[in-house]
Amino acid sequence: MALAHAILVTLLDSPSSGYDLARQFDGAVGFFWQASHQQIYRELAKLEASGIITSETVLQETRPNKKLYAITDRGTAMLTEWLHTPSDLSPIKDDLLVKLFGGHLVEPTVLLQELRQHRKQHQTRLVEYQAIEERFFPDVEALSPKALYQYLTLRNGIQYEQGWLKWCEEALSTLQPLATSNAEE
Repeated sequence: MALAHAILVTLLDSPSSGYDLARQFDGAVGFFWQASHQQIYRELAKLEASGIITSETVLQETRPNKKLYAITDRGTAMLTEWLHTPSDLSPIKDDLLVKLFGGHLVEPTVLLQELRQHRKQHQTRLVEYQAIEERFFPDVEALSPKALYQYLTLRNGIQYEQGWLKWCEEALSTLQPLATSNAEE
């Protein structure tokens, strides 16, 4: 997926300023697609230049003027075509896994500490996801089609965190005896 697709999907709801888009990427969209504010603004300029989105300048008296971006028919067609295209399996890029792969070079306590830190972060993220589920999706049977797709995205995040935590516990229990035996030597 390209950043352009993430922006277009976000603009489907309503026109947004670059600032509002960046905030959404810091929040909801940011859970599964990351982009810096600079990347978002560069992509907005490209999308506008190619006619996939348009912008309207909104005059403001007490603040600087802002641009509201909206998806065009051409942008909707591009997004629809992309939705019909099968997605490749996303590659895993995880520093922790690379560290574990070469973990024999350091004391086991080094990676145990790192695993515990990651476990805490994933536990926090899981709690965030579960709170979103309780707040916005209390009755799955009553969800609109749009909300149902958003709910499924959230469920993927919840299951990812649960799976990660299960693996983390396995890794910790596997490495702990190594740290204990090294401490005894």
